[in-house]
Amino acid sequence: MMRIVLVASLLLPALASGQTYPLTSLDGIQLHKVKAEPVTFKGRKAVRVTDAGESNEDRIAILTRSEFQDGTIEVDVAGEPGPGASQQARGFAGIAFRVAPDASRFECFYVRPTNGRADDQVRRNHSAQYFSFPEFPWFRLRKEFPEKYETYVDLVPAEWTKVKIEARGDKGRLWVNAAEQPTLIVNDLKLGGSKGAIALWIGPGTVAHFSNLRLRQ
Repeated sequence: MMRIVLVASLLLPALASGQTYPLTSLDGIQLHKVKAEPVTFKGRKAVRVTDAGESNEDRIAILTRSEFQDGTIEVDVAGEPGPGASQQARGFAGIAFRVAPDASRFECFYVRPTNGRADDQVRRNHSAQYFSFPEFPWFRLRKEFPEKYETYVDLVPAEWTKVKIEARGDKGRLWVNAAEQPTLIVNDLKLGGSKGAIALWIGPGTVAHFSNLRLRQ
């Protein structure tokens, strides 16, 4: 009996370190420059996040009960350009992490679903991206460090896609779908060592669905 109790006590911290956010309602979600609603999308309960028409790269729905520094975030996401979106819209959708309390800074990995199977190879090469708000937006990273913070991955717009992010200090990894190896490796996360909330992130002209977010630290 004592041995069983001991084993259970050793397992409890590991179990307690994992959290699940079903994303079936807006409870515990703070909207910042986006609109959102609970929906059923392709047979799955989810939160739909859409562009509220405001500029800048900080379109996020913050999970107010989350706190993250190092660990793993997994989520199912489906992104696509919204009605009336510009030709530059790609269905940008991802996860922001280490979000400051006032949403003034965060890290982010995201995907551009319409690039995954584009006929233009350059567009394909821009299918997955890392950036850090506000000092290192995607366009600055692309200009100053070509190819370092983005890469190709096979994607289909409006289809459920599994995304996994791992962050440890200034090291970040992004996995997409069932890949055994990371799609994108970042060895200099700009906010490494900081702590903050997790948020659902979208880009301009996007309609994105998010479901079943899992957090392990």
